[in-house]
Amino acid sequence: MAEEINLDLKKPLDKMTAKELRQLAIEKIPQITGASGMDKDELVKAIKEVLGMEEGEEGGSAYKAQILNLKNEIKKLREQKAGTPKKDRQKRKALRRRIHILKKRTRRLAEA
Repeated sequence: MAEEINLDLKKPLDKMTAKELRQLAIEKIPQITGASGMDKDELVKAIKEVLGMEEGEEGGSAYKAQILNLKNEIKKLREQKAGTPKKDRQKRKALRRRIHILKKRTRRLAEA
């Protein structure tokens, strides 16, 4: 009786508007009754219950492991930058630039 509901979501439930959530609940999830009268928080909670999701489960990035590795590398580079003398501008500039590039990459991975 527990049928698999396949929702092709374009964005996470928390980022959807109340109007989009209502439309989703009415059209694709018949188990939710009274969706037209619910507010956004109630709709998100009801949809997650029906789909069997837990509270913090849905919002993560698919590239979480890569992001964590990049952030660890950024921490190491920051420590290295802090350890270099202020007179060594070229090395500090190279480290700062590398940190900037890695931060940009983490943002892009999180967005994807």
